[in-house]
Amino acid sequence: MVLGLFKKNEGVEESPENFIELDQSSGDIKQRINVRIEDLRDYRDIETVQRLVREGNIVFLKIKTLRDKNLGELKRAVQKLRKGSIAMNGDIVGVDDNFLVLCPQFARVFRESPEEMKVQ
Repeated sequence: MVLGLFKKNEGVEESPENFIELDQSSGDIKQRINVRIEDLRDYRDIETVQRLVREGNIVFLKIKTLRDKNLGELKRAVQKLRKGSIAMNGDIVGVDDNFLVLCPQFARVFRESPEEMKVQ
């Protein structure tokens, strides 16, 4: 039973030998990847988003505000972000109707469908 996996074993005493202490200082802080959540309220916000991606951030971009305000401006903004991603060798993908995900050149969005995964 899956739910039983998370129960504490009764009658089993936990000893300090069962635990391993990890050194957290060994990780280099510069290797961390920042994930930013930004809101695209206006066409002018594109410059800020592109700068963040160029700096190496992965950006989750909320587009609902601009989509509700002006659909034509949203299409222009997405087209410019797409061209910018291509120029930077980055990646861009739409998630649902409300978000875009923009990745710098060192990250890619996995696009394989569940059906393709089953075939392999």
